[in-house]
Amino acid sequence: MSVSGLIASPSRCCLRLSDCNQGLVCRQVPSIPIASKPKAKFGKLHLERLTVSFRRWKMQKTHLIKCAMDASYGDMASESGGAAMFPRINVRDPYKRLGISREASEDEIQAARNFLISKYGGHKPSVDAIEAAHDKIIMQKFYERKNPKIDIKKKVREVKQSRVVQAVTSRFQTPATKFIVKTSIAFIVLGVLTVLFPTEEGPTLQVAISLIATFYFIHDRLKSKIRTLLYGAGAFIFSWLLGTFLMVSVIPPIPILKGPRSFEVLTSLITYVLLWVSSTYLK
Repeated sequence: MSVSGLIASPSRCCLRLSDCNQGLVCRQVPSIPIASKPKAKFGKLHLERLTVSFRRWKMQKTHLIKCAMDASYGDMASESGGAAMFPRINVRDPYKRLGISREASEDEIQAARNFLISKYGGHKPSVDAIEAAHDKIIMQKFYERKNPKIDIKKKVREVKQSRVVQAVTSRFQTPATKFIVKTSIAFIVLGVLTVLFPTEEGPTLQVAISLIATFYFIHDRLKSKIRTLLYGAGAFIFSWLLGTFLMVSVIPPIPILKGPRSFEVLTSLITYVLLWVSSTYLK
């Protein structure tokens, strides 16, 4: 007997056998057990392999990114060595980066640079930022010295801070508004009378009245006869001399005021202004 054919199905298996007596005989035998579980196991195994491959790819990508970052910042990290970083490293203004004002002197600039270098010297990017700001300020100062510009605000501030100006301004104080209005009206009236009624002898009467008004207003504020006499006489002499000097050397002739006594009239007007300041604000 020999096997001549095989017919199989999921439930049964038919073998065609050659028999000498009966010819071909089909005998059924139990079918080969084929279940769906191996397929499920195979699918699960395939999914696990895909998951492992994805994880490996993700790890490789992360490793590449980390290597790129190390390549970019490796020098910085190795050179800094864990030192403190300058907090104003990204500030663009060099003066703000060093923490100094624009009016700082060269000694102050150098001192700020040395202090920051000593504090953040272990961090190379910080040192480079500090040195760049220092060099930029020094070059700017050199350019300003080479091409000087008149800074009006700076000049006015220097004049106000001078000892002479501070000593002079310390002798003045601002009184009440009512008192300022009263003195202003008195000297304005004297100025109008001097311009409208000039005499051949000059504004002698108006000048005398201005001196009396100065004594009165100073005594009204200070309540001291000695200080009133000293301040009033000194203010009158100083005002008249300064007015004469200005009319002779500084102020040109004014066409509006004509006549033989125009010089005395203008000198008197300047004197009234100075006497008003002295009688109103002198401390």
